[in-house]
Amino acid sequence: MLKINALIKAYIAGFLDGDGSVYVRLKPHKDHRYKFQVCPYIVFYQSSQNRKILEKIDKFLRLGYLRDRNDGMTEYVIGNYANIIQFMNWIEPYVISKKQHFKLMRRILEQKELIKNKNDFIKLVKLIDQFQKINYSKKRLNNSLTVKQKLITP
Repeated sequence: MLKINALIKAYIAGFLDGDGSVYVRLKPHKDHRYKFQVCPYIVFYQSSQNRKILEKIDKFLRLGYLRDRNDGMTEYVIGNYANIIQFMNWIEPYVISKKQHFKLMRRILEQKELIKNKNDFIKLVKLIDQFQKINYSKKRLNNSLTVKQKLITP
């Protein structure tokens, strides 16, 4: 990450507040210990016509990657745990509407490191469920109930 002045940090935070998302997905994964993979993301969205703005953000941050979707949108995705923490440490003072998201993401990343058994994992997933409320997510398929069912059923 390059050294960036406060104005650029505030711009990136505002961009995230308006055209970004902070969330954690649970992906079914038979090879993982608890049958699900915990996938945290910070994503900026923009029409592919405006891809250059995301390229500029990437040049400033160097923490993620660009992805062109089939629907005419481009995303700048930060998905690596260490990069997410670095980004949040750097940008959090400037974020306004995503403060609750950052707080929840931190709790989830901290809790993930403490998992010792199925009950700990279910507690983590219950934290992840909270993103459904703050992100107005209606399509979330995997939550604490589905995880509990998979972990109980051999």
